[in-house]
Amino acid sequence: MDGIRIPREVAEAEGMPEDLDSGILGAYRFPSPARRRTAAHIYNGAAILAALAALADLSSGFWVLSAGFLLLALLHRNAAWPLVVDQEEAFRRAAAAAPFPVGHASAALGFVGFRSRPVWNVVLYSAEEPPERRALVRLEAVTGEQMDDPYVEELTGPD
Repeated sequence: MDGIRIPREVAEAEGMPEDLDSGILGAYRFPSPARRRTAAHIYNGAAILAALAALADLSSGFWVLSAGFLLLALLHRNAAWPLVVDQEEAFRRAAAAAPFPVGHASAALGFVGFRSRPVWNVVLYSAEEPPERRALVRLEAVTGEQMDDPYVEELTGPD
């Protein structure tokens, strides 16, 4: 997917900032939820500092703060899923599951459950112009498994 391309002269005439030009920054890659492990390490460090402050008799409230930081670290660590299926692979798997030839498609990463498990929600349109059908395919972003049957609906109304 190459994204939306705007000719340079049109972008300059409209005063488009360079940070919105995908050609300058390159392809966008969704960051992996596994980055949450970094936050877990930071919270663990803060918990140790709070425990040391409590041991130094600064305040007994630091024990509560230390426990809170440990709880946050545990939550972040448990929600640090690896993003095994990237956007391009999600498009390929969703197109294979669609009951029609695919034209345009769009994907969004969502999170489900207490542990925020990543799920790709892929909307596919049929290849006709204009499209006659669309489908929603939901894929596990960790395993690549299809979560349920594709939801398909007709876009054309009665004539």
